[in-house]
Amino acid sequence: MTVAALTSETEQAISTPRGGRAPPGAYLAIAACVAVIAIMAAPMALSFLASIKTAADASAIPPHYLPQALSFENYAKVIHFQAGLAAYVSNSGLVALMTIAACIVLAAPAGYGLARFAMRGKEVAFLGLLAPIMIPYQALLTPLYLDFARVGLVNSHLGLAIVHTILQLPFSIFLMRNSFEAIPREIEEAAMVDGCSAWKRFTRVFLPLAVPAIVTVSLFAFINSWNEFLAALIFMNRETSFTVPILLVSVRIGNHGAVDWGALQASVVISIIPCLAVYLALQRYYVSGLLSGAVK
Repeated sequence: MTVAALTSETEQAISTPRGGRAPPGAYLAIAACVAVIAIMAAPMALSFLASIKTAADASAIPPHYLPQALSFENYAKVIHFQAGLAAYVSNSGLVALMTIAACIVLAAPAGYGLARFAMRGKEVAFLGLLAPIMIPYQALLTPLYLDFARVGLVNSHLGLAIVHTILQLPFSIFLMRNSFEAIPREIEEAAMVDGCSAWKRFTRVFLPLAVPAIVTVSLFAFINSWNEFLAALIFMNRETSFTVPILLVSVRIGNHGAVDWGALQASVVISIIPCLAVYLALQRYYVSGLLSGAVK
């Protein structure tokens, strides 16, 4: 018997309790995890079930959870609603991509400078950059709208992306600064010995090491921009320029002002899919990006 086989058998004997049973705490942890998953997944499951009901079934009193008959008429209504689902999704996607690009381009150099350069008043400047987080963003929309109206950015996807960037930038800078501070200083010193300038150290050393933080910034910027409603409602006034959150509010109006619950839930399900897909694609970087710089 080889040494590797003996080692694996020893580890299995140590990790497995006597009698081959898992400890009671393990079953309790599994039950707690299943309960949390069920609680989190229940709203999505109920939304999907409501979206495949007929109009009469969705508005039945008393309501019932399971559909009496399967119907995809709600999805057809959402797809062909006003300018069409493709227009709303493309508008939201374009604004989200511009927001992501702006957050990375602005937050990465700012975080690098705050983390690696010694300057007078650096902490005060950092607190000043974080201060807008404490201000409700609804209070900023009116002056922003007046300023944007003067320069022609109202009813523009670029203008809406700038608004979303302003709302997301303080947290992005905070995250990037923590990530750059977590990188060992010995790596920077080795790059300096090799003759790298500050810009080369930033682009060739620090950015590749900060990929999890960059992905986390991108994920937060995408989700916040995709789901943002109030600024999109204020800054956009053309039907062809509306984003997905505006679709959710518009499609819920049924006959005689009643709420079309089936169409509303179908639009909710459709709006969740891109966020879920992006999160699942980037989840391997998400936790490490959030925890970078948390422990020193």
